[in-house]
Amino acid sequence: MGTRNSRISGFYHLSPRERLEVVRSFDGLNDEDLRQLHGGNGALTVERADKMIENVIGTFELPLGIATNFLINGRDVLIPMVVEEPSIVAGASYAAKLVRDGGGFQASSTPPLMIGQVQLVHVADPQRARYDILAQRDALLALANRQSSSLVALGGGAKDIEVRFFETSPMGPMLVVHLIIDCRDAMGANAINTMAEAVAPMLEEISGGKAYLRILSNLSDRRLARARAIVPAKSLARDGLSGEEVVEGILWAYAFAVVDPYRATTHNKGILNGIDPVLIATGNDWRAVEAGAHAYAARNGRYTSLSHWERDAHGNLVGTLEMPLAVGVVGGATKVHPAAQVALKLIGVAHAHELAEICVCAGLASNLAAMRALATEGIQRGHMSLHARQIALAAGAQGSEVDIIAARMVQERQIKPARAEALLAELRASGTWQAPSAMEPDHSTAMVETASAFGR
Repeated sequence: MGTRNSRISGFYHLSPRERLEVVRSFDGLNDEDLRQLHGGNGALTVERADKMIENVIGTFELPLGIATNFLINGRDVLIPMVVEEPSIVAGASYAAKLVRDGGGFQASSTPPLMIGQVQLVHVADPQRARYDILAQRDALLALANRQSSSLVALGGGAKDIEVRFFETSPMGPMLVVHLIIDCRDAMGANAINTMAEAVAPMLEEISGGKAYLRILSNLSDRRLARARAIVPAKSLARDGLSGEEVVEGILWAYAFAVVDPYRATTHNKGILNGIDPVLIATGNDWRAVEAGAHAYAARNGRYTSLSHWERDAHGNLVGTLEMPLAVGVVGGATKVHPAAQVALKLIGVAHAHELAEICVCAGLASNLAAMRALATEGIQRGHMSLHARQIALAAGAQGSEVDIIAARMVQERQIKPARAEALLAELRASGTWQAPSAMEPDHSTAMVETASAFGR
């Protein structure tokens, strides 16, 4: 195994194949692992895809990038990210470098407890039913745990029962029973649903009511991941702004998200910009995490920022992020999609909580990159510089034409499809046009480092 150091100088300037070789040296991946990561060669075959979902006609690829510079709980990590939007990988990598100056990310997580819900209606005496259900707690847990002996053998399984009463709803009163289930290293949806369905008949018998919904909740507020980062103010100095001025601007950006749900929604989207690509790369359910995150952001009755930022006594910028993160490293697409298996191998995690901790660090990094960009040069500078390449591709540019046309559009501040088409025609007609100095390597690196992990 090679030396694990995620601080890789010049990674952006390498070709995709050269980057892949660097990744191999970082974590000792084998040739088959590299083939799966490189893509474009049937990593996920149509035959395998046909067994994963319904009505398959093919597969659909997205870019797989590597976020560098992450130091998490003292361990260097290269983070695979699958995403279509420019600047997310660059922004997260740049923010991780800033956090590295402050000692890296510190992360932790709670036990992997999830909730399965059973809805009971037409209950004649809800209070008596609640008492009787709780009195039968041990029998109900035993019944639930008979549905997954393997989970119980690993120390997981159904651990507790709660009963909630809703006096009113559009259809009338209802009792809702919660099974609290430790899912260990699985996301847990199948096990939770199976357990909820198994105990429903017994709950009907105890309560005298009728069970309708029997399903997990994606508000996994007992399965939390937390990250903390310190950035020295001097590391944030840039473009004539002192580090203290940048800290001030970031804190005003954060304050905006705290008080205004319109801003908080986009602020939190920037956090999920860092998390979703890791979930997709590892075959996890990013939709479930998104749903839980947004619900958690509104848990106190008003939608607000998921992250918290402040300035400490030494003038450092300090950020924390706590949010639900139900992920798995066993079961589902994590064990079916070949590239997802390699992504997990690259990250170097053995347990679900470790993956959750890496995800929450990626989210905090993306949040930092977005607010730093907003507080300094504005969101578009880095984002649109990278977006120019997509515009060039869409205009039909190929190979080196893409960088040449993108560079000219950036120089002219005309990042538009029509301009890309005109420049492509000019380039092909002349055959001698050279990229302007604005795209020389040093500037290109700076462009990437200022790129935002923020949303469109």
